[in-house]
Amino acid sequence: MVKRGKYIVLDHRSLSYLNPIEKVNCVYCSYFNGLVAYIQEIAARTEQYWCPIKHARKLAGFHSRYHKFFDYGDHESYKQGLEKLRSDFSDLA
Repeated sequence: MVKRGKYIVLDHRSLSYLNPIEKVNCVYCSYFNGLVAYIQEIAARTEQYWCPIKHARKLAGFHSRYHKFFDYGDHESYKQGLEKLRSDFSDLA
């Protein structure tokens, strides 16, 4: 389970040196960036279960679970290791 509170943290509003407008901006940015990170983690775990295959082309950026995925075109590793990888979330404990 992905815990939303680990990704959406609204603590900048407590900083006394920020004026009210800066605090509102910090709440917006913290919420939005946390939400994007939260959604990305959910998508990464879903992809690890359903389709853990790296892309043929180099990506500009990738999520934290991508390094575990099978190389593009590596049929043997995929068939042999899919069930194990689908349940390999031990690094999250």
